[in-house]
Amino acid sequence: MNHIEIDPKICNGKPIIQGTRIPIKVILDMLADGNSWEEIIEGYPVLKLEDIKAAIQYASATIEHINLELIEA
Repeated sequence: MNHIEIDPKICNGKPIIQGTRIPIKVILDMLADGNSWEEIIEGYPVLKLEDIKAAIQYASATIEHINLELIEA
């Protein structure tokens, strides 16, 4: 996931969109609140559609990873 960056020195190590300080959680929360992709980009003009897709893919992969850990436990 080349759009996602995790660096302990940036945003306390929370996953962010690479090259920004925008946490993945902010994007996911905006989507959950009913904002369209276009509205998110209006609020954060530095973002591209690919960044929003990457945020969703990251969340999906994280959930899959957690599910695998629970199954293996």
